[in-house]
Amino acid sequence: MSAVADSVLDRVFEPVSRCLTPAVARKLVALRADPDLQAEINRLAAKCNEGQLTDEERALYESYVRAIHFLTVLQSKARRLLAKRS
Repeated sequence: MSAVADSVLDRVFEPVSRCLTPAVARKLVALRADPDLQAEINRLAAKCNEGQLTDEERALYESYVRAIHFLTVLQSKARRLLAKRS
């Protein structure tokens, strides 16, 4: 993602981060993909690196990447909240 997109996400999530309790923040930080989902993402990543994705697979993979980025920004906010509280 671009720096502009990161900045937009940061601004959008700021009000959300103010709603987080420490318990919710800890749960967000601990979130991980289930093994089946992680295997699917890994499979698509490998095909992407090899230039072998179909158009449908590329759209799916890009959706996963955007969702992961979204969650990563939220987890970063949660980590900052937890760091301030400790």
